[in-house]
Amino acid sequence: MPAGGTTPPAGNEVLFEFTPMGPQMRVAAIDGRTGIEVVVIAPLSATKAQMQTLALAKLRKRLEQEG
Repeated sequence: MPAGGTTPPAGNEVLFEFTPMGPQMRVAAIDGRTGIEVVVIAPLSATKAQMQTLALAKLRKRLEQEG
């Protein structure tokens, strides 16, 4: 679970994938129940927890849009 008290949507497992891309990090967040994936690009200066929090927020928004 990411820092800051952020929990996965509806208690689902969320998988994170980190891929360095030059001065940036590509972070994918994948909902374990639905398989929905979102991607964010973060600076390498961000902490892992910050990257996860950002990706998880985007995933939550996407899941809300999907219904």
